[in-house]
Amino acid sequence: MKKIILSILASLLLFSPAFAGSIDVLPTMSSKTNVQDRVWVGTFQLVWNDFMDKIAFSQIKFPGGTPVIVNELNRQDFTEEDLSSKSYYKYIGPIKKNTKKVIAKAIKKKFNETSDILDKLDLTPSRQRFIAYAMLKKDFKFVVPFDKLGLSPFRDTEAEYFGISKESRKELDNGVEVLFYNTPSDFAVKLDTEGKDEVYLYKTSNTNTFNYLYDDMLKKQEVYNGSQKFGEDDELKIPNLKFFEEKVFEEICGNRVKGTNLVIDKAMETVEFEMNNSGVELKSEAAIIATMTALMPKEEVRYFFFDDTFVVFLKEKEKSKPYFALRVHDILNFQ
Repeated sequence: MKKIILSILASLLLFSPAFAGSIDVLPTMSSKTNVQDRVWVGTFQLVWNDFMDKIAFSQIKFPGGTPVIVNELNRQDFTEEDLSSKSYYKYIGPIKKNTKKVIAKAIKKKFNETSDILDKLDLTPSRQRFIAYAMLKKDFKFVVPFDKLGLSPFRDTEAEYFGISKESRKELDNGVEVLFYNTPSDFAVKLDTEGKDEVYLYKTSNTNTFNYLYDDMLKKQEVYNGSQKFGEDDELKIPNLKFFEEKVFEEICGNRVKGTNLVIDKAMETVEFEMNNSGVELKSEAAIIATMTALMPKEEVRYFFFDDTFVVFLKEKEKSKPYFALRVHDILNFQ
């Protein structure tokens, strides 16, 4: 039987200036980037949906030209229907004196968490200033903890791995489902958890968008006619993953929403992620701050004189879309 050796990236050197900002945080699953290591979480899309539907009351367009990412966000390809209400908290409305306190108290009560972004937002109270905020939180365990396998090579360096050793094979292999295995550089597996979350791992060097890669993985699974059972000679190795990233979407900030006097002051998201032999922890926050200006600005005049790499998806069972995607390429960005 062919051996499945799942080579996934190691963990990010947290808070190291040399590697700061080397993982790109994307606003949507369809967003393009030239950065090899990238991540997407549905948190910012949840915030954008509320900003569209409950503050701007329209699709978001900018008078001077609308960026591609805004048009992608306007499609609302990810919504609350794709996620359990237990997994997120949202706040939408005018910024009041107690807004920060209300949000902080709510996320503490629901998730026992503190915020990474509230202190970085201008929450000066005003009837003319609005906030759309969300936190997405996940903490789940694998059905049975995997073995710690120690250091092994990943591309041109080393990483701490977990997986299945020969000694624990019978106990652990039921927690792994083979989606397909075409070659040692083109395969995917699913890891079972104690709850409703599923972990998909797809080894591929394809640099396309996350939505393309997710669909591509499912298509390959559909046509695969080999064994989907993890066999007695198969091998599983997955490096630990750990990182924190913060992204301010500069293309969005400072723009007025066309047809309104709303100006977007801030649009940002954070992602904190860890995966090891026992399970996954994910915390992501996003916020949009907007101000209602006193007068409608005049419309601008426009003159018309775009081992190796793998992807991780997280999805809830019985939901059709993932809520998290991560592309890992450079080992030095993780652990």
